[in-house]
Amino acid sequence: MTERPFDRFDGVLFFPVTPFDEHDRVDVAALEEHVADRVAQGAGGVFAACGTGEYHALGLDEIRAAVGAAVRATAGRRPVVAGTGGPIAHAVAAARAAAEAGAEGLLVLPPYLVSAPQEGLLRYVEGVAAATDLPLVVYHRGSAALTEPTVERLLTDPRVQGLKDGVGDLALMQRFVLAAARAGRDDVRFFNGLLTAEASQAAYRAIGVPLYSSAVFAMAPRIATAFFDALQAGDPVRQRLLLDRFFVPLVRLRDETPGFAVSLIKAGLRIGGVPVGSVRPPLTDPTPEQTDRLRALLDAGHELVA
Repeated sequence: MTERPFDRFDGVLFFPVTPFDEHDRVDVAALEEHVADRVAQGAGGVFAACGTGEYHALGLDEIRAAVGAAVRATAGRRPVVAGTGGPIAHAVAAARAAAEAGAEGLLVLPPYLVSAPQEGLLRYVEGVAAATDLPLVVYHRGSAALTEPTVERLLTDPRVQGLKDGVGDLALMQRFVLAAARAGRDDVRFFNGLLTAEASQAAYRAIGVPLYSSAVFAMAPRIATAFFDALQAGDPVRQRLLLDRFFVPLVRLRDETPGFAVSLIKAGLRIGGVPVGSVRPPLTDPTPEQTDRLRALLDAGHELVA
């Protein structure tokens, strides 16, 4: 059987930021350097122009540029998955742009603004799938929260090869995993996509969801990799230490301001001397006081893994 792109995920899944220059343009060179460095540090897959990459704030040409930069930087060493979503016409256009730029898969983000019945969500995914031959990871979250019957219907389409959970209902996610097994879809990859997924990954792994998003890897790959290694080794003491002294305090800081799941990552990169610019509206950058607290957290995390 021909190897599928998602079969090549191995390790921490990396969601790069999208750097902007002083004129608020996508800084393609900075993005290539960002991706190349993280792939060299062991990223298991690259998800370009997705949530951490501010998909919500990018135009079609910018999506094409960001995905192309990630493809060039990985040079085939890891699969590149691109974000698509929002209004259906935009999602279709973004899917085509990502394919043209060399992406090997798509992460289907929720529709824009509206809430929809399950039949409408199915039609939304089908509309994206019809626009490209790329395999899809469907993001179960927000206005695109799915039911078990809907997932069962999605799994009849061989183009749906992944499901990412952003809801946090472990019992429901377990039913999704079981539905894939009943359907004979052992090729489907399940992802923990909760914010700061390290804080919940031990529970997800127990129900058969070994993959997770790590925004932390974008700004602090050594810390993210240390946690992943502790999971792989079955070392709960090491996991608890990293959770207690880094990840949970980071969650507390993140929860102070809406949108900080992205803003803090960019701030952490700037602290490390990486020129990624600010976030675009409607997101906001941390205050100087919050930035100082983030710096202290990163220092503590790096001391733990030194």
